[in-house]
Amino acid sequence: MIKSLREYIKEAEEKKVAIGHFNISNLEALHGIYNAAKKLNVPIIIGLSEGEEGFIGKEEAVALIHAVRERDNYPIFLNADHHYNFEKVKEALDAGYDSAIVDAVQLPFEENIILTKKCVKYAKSLNKDVLIEAELGFIGTSSKLLDKIPDGVGEETMTKVEDAVYFVKETEIDLLAPSVGNVHGMVKGGNPKLDINRIKKIKQVCDVPLVLHGGSGISDDDFREAIKAGISIIHINTEIRVAYKEALEKYLKDNPNEVAPYKILQPAVDAIEKVVEARLKLFNNL
Repeated sequence: MIKSLREYIKEAEEKKVAIGHFNISNLEALHGIYNAAKKLNVPIIIGLSEGEEGFIGKEEAVALIHAVRERDNYPIFLNADHHYNFEKVKEALDAGYDSAIVDAVQLPFEENIILTKKCVKYAKSLNKDVLIEAELGFIGTSSKLLDKIPDGVGEETMTKVEDAVYFVKETEIDLLAPSVGNVHGMVKGGNPKLDINRIKKIKQVCDVPLVLHGGSGISDDDFREAIKAGISIIHINTEIRVAYKEALEKYLKDNPNEVAPYKILQPAVDAIEKVVEARLKLFNNL
């Protein structure tokens, strides 16, 4: 019997492991991610940002994940990643997502609280166990290769412990994604180190699970320390996008006359599976 996403996150907290959250833009990515998770028998969260969701379709994404979950009786869950207003969060929850992230970090602090509270209130009104996550602090906005750390990302935009306490209390969110030295995307010269002490302090005073966004490019040691400090979910997107693109480019170069999509795209599925398997082993201490 599959437990709820909330229960799997609680288990991860207790075991000092982290659930992997990976974004998809197409069916190939879903196959690659799910193949890796199933091989290791660990729960998995599939994420769709507003852009990815617009390409795949809300209802189509829900149908895909629910079909896999029911067919295999497997803990695979769907998250509305980085939705920027109440209407988009509502649409995702109404479509059948298991969780949603309301991203209002660009708004003033109190406005972020007001919008987040509205999303939490709506989620509770559904009488289903759906989770609302919110971000606090700024880590950039794009899952791509970066020449440098994005403007506005730094010590001054990291999550303050006292802000986290107040924010969680006021909004009653289920999950908090703090800014702790992480950035969205991968910095070509190397990602900055995480502020592990800040993670520990936030976890000590906030009674909600913590989520690490911008996981692509973070060192294995930082991941291990972050999980020990209290991170229970880790987001990866850019790494699998890069693996997909590189495998696709290589196959097309090596096989210029091939026109069957299922042959062209299989190496991309395999490349994603390899990246995800390595990450899931690390996150789950396997």
